[in-house]
Amino acid sequence: MSTVAPEDGVPATTVPASIDDAQTDSTGPACAWPVPPPPVNPEGAPAPLWLRRRRRRRATGAAVILVAALAGMGAGHVVLGSSSANTAGTTSATLSVPQVEAKVDPALVDVVSTIDYGEAEAAGTGIVLTASGEILTNNHVVEGATSIKVTDIGNGKTYTASVVGYDASADVAVIKLQGASGLETAALGNSSTVAVGEGVVAIGNAGGAGGTPSAATGAVTALGQSITASDEITGSDEQLADMVGTDADIQPGDSGGPLVNMSGQVVAIDTAGSSTFRFQFAGSGDASGTDGYAIPIDNALSIAKQIESGKSSSSVHVGASAFLGVEVASTSAYSEFGTTASGATIVGVVSGSPAAGAGLAAGDTITSVGGHAVSSSSRLQDVMEQFHPGQKVTVSWVDQYGNSSKATMTLATGPTG
Repeated sequence: MSTVAPEDGVPATTVPASIDDAQTDSTGPACAWPVPPPPVNPEGAPAPLWLRRRRRRRATGAAVILVAALAGMGAGHVVLGSSSANTAGTTSATLSVPQVEAKVDPALVDVVSTIDYGEAEAAGTGIVLTASGEILTNNHVVEGATSIKVTDIGNGKTYTASVVGYDASADVAVIKLQGASGLETAALGNSSTVAVGEGVVAIGNAGGAGGTPSAATGAVTALGQSITASDEITGSDEQLADMVGTDADIQPGDSGGPLVNMSGQVVAIDTAGSSTFRFQFAGSGDASGTDGYAIPIDNALSIAKQIESGKSSSSVHVGASAFLGVEVASTSAYSEFGTTASGATIVGVVSGSPAAGAGLAAGDTITSVGGHAVSSSSRLQDVMEQFHPGQKVTVSWVDQYGNSSKATMTLATGPTG
């Protein structure tokens, strides 16, 4: 099984050509995009992939991890079905690459998420599912978003968007454009008919440049692939299964965009990729030569329909995000007094947040929320997913001196996920 790392991390002054060799103009680099360190691939160990979101810093300092959860969605959303999207179950005429682009481009959007209250920006791609503005994209494109702007390629208009819901474990999200109507929708294919060797085109907002989408041609190299995705900022991991492998050169910013067949039908959602290594995976087929991985469209649409129906589950979250407002460490704290606590150790608190109002501070370790034990930062995230904005929860913690405290606080609305 491989390790996948996102296009996140600390600001960089140079960009490796193998990842970002197209991000210059006549004046030099467009900006200092954050780039992860070069991957290490010791003999016998799987090499890393990069999640294909384009992120950049907007302010100095480390990004704040805002622990969040989703709650129930209000009425008024459309349930996706055959009448909501242009769906085709079989491949028809073979088109040229320019014809594929002309067919697909108007049904795409550029997605720009402001992350953690302006700490960073993330650029990705989305696929238009309904004329009223339901958009399918990757969860990691909008994760941590405090605001989202979306530009529709078909009409050139920019909209404010909100997150309808997401499944972090599958890396799928649905967002809704405010005030949109008459949008051109994507032609959706049937991912169960995709075959190794089939020609495909990856289309998206490569490099986060916006404007006319870029296209990368290739073929399907493997099916049923399993990968592990790691977020370098949050330190969290997610396992993605049943992925489509392709040698199409998926670039940062292509996340959430379509992998289409040569009839211009969307068969998968571009999610991760690397052009440097040979990979071994827990899945069927040989992934050698693979540059990218994509989520089968049938899987993504099943999740999107559940989100649009307003049905939350253990993996699907619907509605607004709730948060405490803390930045947490990946391991428990060791104090100068030699005490340790199993839980989520706080390294920063957002001013004006519920946590700040309750007196939580850096050095404290959260041990339970709402009666649920917290043993780590990842467990805190899991626990928080059960709550929603406006709920009152009792939080217990231990300070760096070993003293225990608890307080009841009302959860606020915060960043996605």
